[in-house]
Amino acid sequence: MSPLEDHAYLKICAELASCLSISLAAARRQVEIAAARDGVKDLNARKLIAERLVKIAQTRKNSEELSASAQLDELLEALAEEENFMVED
Repeated sequence: MSPLEDHAYLKICAELASCLSISLAAARRQVEIAAARDGVKDLNARKLIAERLVKIAQTRKNSEELSASAQLDELLEALAEEENFMVED
């Protein structure tokens, strides 16, 4: 399969990658997998699939109470009873 170099397609895939915090190649691979699942091969259909995936990712991202970075920050905070914990003697 030849690589798709359409600017609009790459822009949509980049937006998907940004929403999902993944690489551009991984986002393009997700679109290609969804296109293969739907049995489409033309560029316009892939653009529509990519736009659909972006909308799904954005609604999922907006519906979450905390973003992934905020959840990580919350998990890394030390609890009061664990502040003086020593790992080594």
